[in-house]
This record gives sequence, structure tokens and C-alpha cells, in this order.
Amino acid sequence: MQLLPALDVLGDDAVRLERGDFDRVLFRQPLEAMLTRVLATNPSLVHVVDLQGARDGTLREDVLQRCVALAASTPVQFSGGLRDVASARRALELGAARVIVGTALWQREDALDEFVAAIGQQLVAALDVREGRVAVRGWVDSSGVSLDEALARCRDAGVARLHVTAIERDGTMRGPDLALYERAVASGLAVVAAGGVRDDQDVAALAALGCEAAVMGLGYLARLGLTLDDLQRGPLT
Repeated sequence: MQLLPALDVLGDDAVRLERGDFDRVLFRQPLEAMLTRVLATNPSLVHVVDLQGARDGTLREDVLQRCVALAASTPVQFSGGLRDVASARRALELGAARVIVGTALWQREDALDEFVAAIGQQLVAALDVREGRVAVRGWVDSSGVSLDEALARCRDAGVARLHVTAIERDGTMRGPDLALYERAVASGLAVVAAGGVRDDQDVAALAALGCEAAVMGLGYLARLGLTLDDLQRGPLT
């Protein structure tokens, strides 16, 4: 069971949002400073989400390049603004070990097959779930695709790995939605769980369900010896 630190990026800063709401920024820190702190814990992989790229639908190459350069030998899992195969391939060329794609997978029926054929095992399909349906475009909109339909389509397309987020738990420290991840694991695909993961007890519960990895955002602050009061807070200007 892997524990993956989450580094969310908005503008030039590492941030954390509550429930994916761009108006609810819980903290902000310079990107390189926060990533350096994360890397000091020797994670097996760093989970980087460019929130601005996800919202705007554009791969911000400079953000990925900065993260890859600083991470050095630590693999980077990257998402944000990868709206077609070309941008996903470009992210891999820039050094991402694997890429998470969400919005582009649910825009048309054959998109999953196209991405699997193009990048295979380096594709992680994002299932960002709110009220039982997959959200897209930085969690701003709903795709209209239900969780069960998304799981079936991923399995049929040969997707190797899922990144499943309980949006309502993200940035809340309320604990993971275990029922959601149990359904995802039942698909037979490898599952990376995100949203509300607080501590080792939560990680153990996800491991017991059969999740491959857990992503931790706010909960990782304690591992860094930090609290929200230690970090600059407030909305970005």
C-alpha cells in the first residue's frame, strides 16, 4: 500500500482547496518550498495536480517541468489540463512517470480506447465523484456519467489504474468514503484513493479494502510537522 503526498498547484503556489472549491483556499505556499518539504519524507511517488490547468483545460508545461526538476529521482504522477492524447504524451515527454486524465475521457465514447492505445500503463483514469457521478473540468461540471458506468467503461477499455476521489471529502479531514472505494475495488482494477484521508488508520482501512495507494493532502501536513496555522492562508490574488 503506497501513501502518496498530494501537491495541488494554483498560480505559482502549492495550495489546498476545500472540496475542490476555488473560493475556499485553505493554505498557499511557494511551490518549490512545499515540494521540498514533501520530498524530505522520501515518498515513493509525488501526486501533482495543476488545478489551474484542470480548470482552464491547458497543460502548463512550466509547472510540470519545475516539479520534475526538483523531484529528481522521485517519480511524479501529474494531472491538470490534459484534454487530449497529444497533451498527455507531452506531459510524459516532460518527465511525468504517469498521467491522470479525467475530463477528456468522458467527452466521447471512444476516448478511453484512444488513450489506452496511446499511453497504456502510464494512463491513470480519474473518477472524481460527486453525488454518484463523475465530475469534470476541475470538478466544476458534471459529466453525467455515473460511477458504475465509468467503472464498466474503464474495465472494458483495458484501463490499468483508477484515481478515485470523493470530492465531498476532499480537504475536509472527515475520513475517506470507504463505500465508494469498495465499489471501485470491486471493478478489479487497481485503485488509488483520494479525498479525506487523515492518518495511518485511514490508510489501513483503504488497504484492507484492496486499494493500491492512498493520496493524502491536509493529513500529510502532520507528517511534515506543520499545521494550517504554520502556512500562509487566504485566497490567491
